[in-house]
Amino acid sequence: MTRIAEGQSVILLASVILALLMGFAVQRGGTCLVAALEEAVQKRRWMRLRALLETSLWVLGGFVLLRAFNRLPEVPMGYPLHWHAALGGALLGVGAFINGGCAFGVVARIGSGQWAWLATPPGFLAGFALAGRSLGMTSAMPLAIPVWLQQVPIALVPLIIALLVARLGWLAWNRYNGTTATTIWSPHHATIVLGVAFLLLFVCVGAWAYTDILAELATGRFMELGLRGLLLPAMFAGALLGGWSAGIWQHRWPSLRTLLRCFVGGVLMGVGSTLVPGGNDSLILFGMPLLWPNAWLAFGCMCLVAVVAIWVVDRIRRA
Repeated sequence: MTRIAEGQSVILLASVILALLMGFAVQRGGTCLVAALEEAVQKRRWMRLRALLETSLWVLGGFVLLRAFNRLPEVPMGYPLHWHAALGGALLGVGAFINGGCAFGVVARIGSGQWAWLATPPGFLAGFALAGRSLGMTSAMPLAIPVWLQQVPIALVPLIIALLVARLGWLAWNRYNGTTATTIWSPHHATIVLGVAFLLLFVCVGAWAYTDILAELATGRFMELGLRGLLLPAMFAGALLGGWSAGIWQHRWPSLRTLLRCFVGGVLMGVGSTLVPGGNDSLILFGMPLLWPNAWLAFGCMCLVAVVAIWVVDRIRRA
């Protein structure tokens, strides 16, 4: 019994540290899909968007390696293509645009001391609760490993490891020879740390994404959270630590208008996440690496709607 208790304590400590690291990386890298799309539309630069998509590739490689060594836990279920995913993705895009940040962006902004975005998680909860009652949708539950993942040839393992090591070496070389400020990570560094920490956390506690935790809270399943319930405050604490250590806390009291905007954006993202199901964090970290069609459709619709909104507002401002 003592060994079991010690093992559980180690898992608890490791999980909290990994959640802290995820929040720290999101804040330091300014990880946000809306910011990435704004950069693409306004500056014709794709670095942030490539970094977010690369996160899915890292998670995909991690899934394959975990499966090869028989260490892959149960993964969330996927859904066939359905109009719910398109509508949910569109609502995610509108909500993220109104909110001024996606699910990751909310963590980064709160970590920077932008307290108005504390209104977004309650908006998520309200959106989840509203959609759950009116639409009867539920969050994805764990199912068996996808067939394609079970059939991945073991011979791919050395190739995947070599590619991952080569990528890390390339980024380390660019970092060593670059002029990037030490207080801000490049998007690629941040999203790689995010992806690796997520994979390790997945091994420790199973399927976890913070918008999914909010969905479970909103639908009254908080008794099922267990250890995963501690990870949400740990991740936000990591983001706050990142902002404090970088010296970029703004400490500005939010206006009522900004609070309302963040809350409404959160509501729309909560409704959209229920329809998909899954927020943009679980899409990038679970659905897209597992090649679920619904996840790619939702992500594509989210990006399309957000890009159109950014482009229209940018044109209006220039007029």
